[in-house]
Amino acid sequence: MFSSIGIPGLIIILVIILIIFGPSKLPKLGRSIGESMKNFKESTKGVMDDDDEVKKEEKL
Repeated sequence: MFSSIGIPGLIIILVIILIIFGPSKLPKLGRSIGESMKNFKESTKGVMDDDDEVKKEEKL
């Protein structure tokens, strides 16, 4: 996905984000995105674990 954008495209995107949110909001934005990704991974792991348990019970 990112291989088609290239380095110049990524730099332009980062500059636009910097202009929109400003330098003071970027750390907060990055932290909230990181926490969201962590919560998403934890919830999908829980769903996958539940799915594995259901499959094990069906085999019995």
